[in-house]
Amino acid sequence: MKIGVLVSGGGTNLQAIIDSIAAGTLTGTEIAVVVSNNEGAYALERAQKAGIKNYVISPKSFPSRELFNEELVRFLDGFSLDLIVLAGFLVRIPPALIDRYPGRIINIHPSLIPSFCGTGYYGLRVHEAALARGVKITGATVHIVDEDMDTGPILLQKAVEVKEGDTPQVLQRRVMEEAEWKLLPQAIQLFADREKA
Repeated sequence: MKIGVLVSGGGTNLQAIIDSIAAGTLTGTEIAVVVSNNEGAYALERAQKAGIKNYVISPKSFPSRELFNEELVRFLDGFSLDLIVLAGFLVRIPPALIDRYPGRIINIHPSLIPSFCGTGYYGLRVHEAALARGVKITGATVHIVDEDMDTGPILLQKAVEVKEGDTPQVLQRRVMEEAEWKLLPQAIQLFADREKA
């Protein structure tokens, strides 16, 4: 199964996928391409080190969002992907891409959806909101991407305890280590197993 991974930042979830494939815990899967909207994304270096083709396609390089959307769809189509994985991709996914890959685009979100999700909830903001609300349990969710933000069917969730004295940064790290880095490879494996069946 060939996957494309879309990233915007540090790429820790991308690294979790790379490591899982290398360790043999994620099988039947090859990362065909990594695409970022941000040329400064450290995720691109992670891809480079792992020998994975990586490219920048930024909305800023196009006169309109429509042209960016068209190019993103056209570009990804060139890799014959079985699954598209959003691993911290902070760009709204074009409806044309969702139509082209129905039920085959997944996203990792750093909360237990439906809590702390939707427009404006990404990165540290999610953890700031969870702490401000005083929740005792947070976590991460892998879901299928649909036309709205964080509303698609949930595939996997994992709870993570909020501890006394947590800062948003500390909580973010714990959610990554205990939930995100485990869930995302597991979710990809579900698709890889389905491809084999």
